[in-house]
This record gives sequence, structure tokens and C-alpha cells, in this order.
Amino acid sequence: MDMTTIIGLVAGTCTTFALAPQAWKVYKTGHVTQLSLRMLVLMFTGIILWLTYGTLINDLSILWANGVGILFVTYMLIVKIRDVRERGWKSGSGNP
Repeated sequence: MDMTTIIGLVAGTCTTFALAPQAWKVYKTGHVTQLSLRMLVLMFTGIILWLTYGTLINDLSILWANGVGILFVTYMLIVKIRDVRERGWKSGSGNP
């Protein structure tokens, strides 16, 4: 493994696991009012595009970071959508 790949893997690990505390907080509390639905949809879309790009260029660091990141974001997005459906758009569920 060359130094470029190692740097990519470390960078991807840092940015991906920056999502972990928020996902853990959602898991423990079930509260998602502080999360923006728009942000989660945008993040999900970006990660899907990064995964596509990583696949096209066959880049392990991009695939690793975004493969794990999609798990965190998908979980938070599902919980947020459930919350919005239960509470409605205007009844205190935060910024959709």
C-alpha cells in the first residue's frame, strides 16, 4: 500500500467517523429535531456520488470512507423521516 492510499484511508476514516457521535446520539435518545432533513438528504446524495466515483476509479480510500459513512447517514435519515411523518412538517420537528 502506497503513502497516497494510506493518507486517503486515514483522512476518510477521520471524516467518516466524525458522523459517529451524532448517529450514536440519535440511537441513544431517538431525538432528531436538531438534524435538518435537507442536510441529511444532501449528505446521502453526496455519499452515493462519492461511492459511484470511487467505484469508477477503483479507489479504496474513497470506497471505505463512504461505504461506512452511508451507514451512519442512512440510519439518521430513516429516523428523521419517521420523526417528520409522525410530527408533521410544522409541529416542532425542526427544519425539514
